Amino acid sequence: MNICGNKVILRALEPSDMPYLREMINDPEMERMVIGWSFPVSEKQQVDWYNRVISDNKNFRFAIMYEDMFVGVSTLTQIDWKNRSADHGIKLCNDAPKGVGIGTDSVYATMKYAFEELQLNRLYGSILEYNIASQKLYAKCGWKVEGNYRQSVFKNNAYHDEWPVAILRDEYFEWKENRGK
Repeated sequence: MNICGNKVILRALEPSDMPYLREMINDPEMERMVIGWSFPVSEKQQVDWYNRVISDNKNFRFAIMYEDMFVGVSTLTQIDWKNRSADHGIKLCNDAPKGVGIGTDSVYATMKYAFEELQLNRLYGSILEYNIASQKLYAKCGWKVEGNYRQSVFKNNAYHDEWPVAILRDEYFEWKENRGK
């Protein structure tokens, strides 16, 4: 089953997507903008990772397709089926078209699937204090900043604040109803 937004399609990751993901993981600029860290990843490591995660029912990773082109990945991870919550993240390729709403529509499609199909109650994530694009994206999609983890992330030889963000099921439906107004 593909998940359709207004502009993007979210589909299951395929082995042919691994070079794109590896390029994203190995990109120093992208690494600088996301929570966490990674080591350089080889082709074999990427394939091994894919084979481990492909049947995981607590962590979903979707290829973001725009005009039949792979432009990024959207995730629902750490799914807690009892408490109906999941961590959400999005990464767009550096060469993804800018200013056409791919990020917003990808977050929308992921929320639609999480809240309307999976019946989750809460999505959450984290944003680095200096990642202005992510701050604007999630605010535009109705997410709320829930606090500030002071100096919790070490990147580029400095500590940075991490902002936890979240949206609840009822907030999503309110946002969806008022979207575009």
